[in-house]
Amino acid sequence: MTDNTIKLHKVTPADAGALLTISRDTFYYFFGPLNEPANMDAYAAKAFTPERIRSEIENPHSQFYFALVDGEVAGYLKLNFEDAQSEFQDKDALEVERIYVSKEHHGKKIGQYLLNFATQTAIDLNMNYIWLGVWEHNHNAIGFYQHNGFTLFANHPFMLGSDLQNDLLMKKELK
Repeated sequence: MTDNTIKLHKVTPADAGALLTISRDTFYYFFGPLNEPANMDAYAAKAFTPERIRSEIENPHSQFYFALVDGEVAGYLKLNFEDAQSEFQDKDALEVERIYVSKEHHGKKIGQYLLNFATQTAIDLNMNYIWLGVWEHNHNAIGFYQHNGFTLFANHPFMLGSDLQNDLLMKKELK
């Protein structure tokens, strides 16, 4: 698959249902086997509601994009700017809060396409760096980000239901 077969679609409130579906599906697919079902369900009950998704889409400092393959949602990306950032709220930084690809489209370079888009967006906006958080046990994602020039710079706790977990914070300097 080449990049020109992937199309980006900026998510609007009309896309809330599709975003909710892929958000929930990818979350359970990638993290369900590694976590207790009760903790997964407790987190999902708060994170994946129509109200929460719509609120996130409507935040003026966040942007969602679908990666479409043959018109089908194959993955998505969430970018945060300014006070929408989950940690630093640095006006000179861009956060990639979510980057997920559906199980059916894994291995097709869609994640790379989305990360390249996020990086280019940060460059175009003259940001100093791009950053993200990744679960410490998601070794494939950590390797992917390292391969793309991201380095570890901090960590922060993350509650998955009643399970205290650790996210690694990684960034890529752009200047």
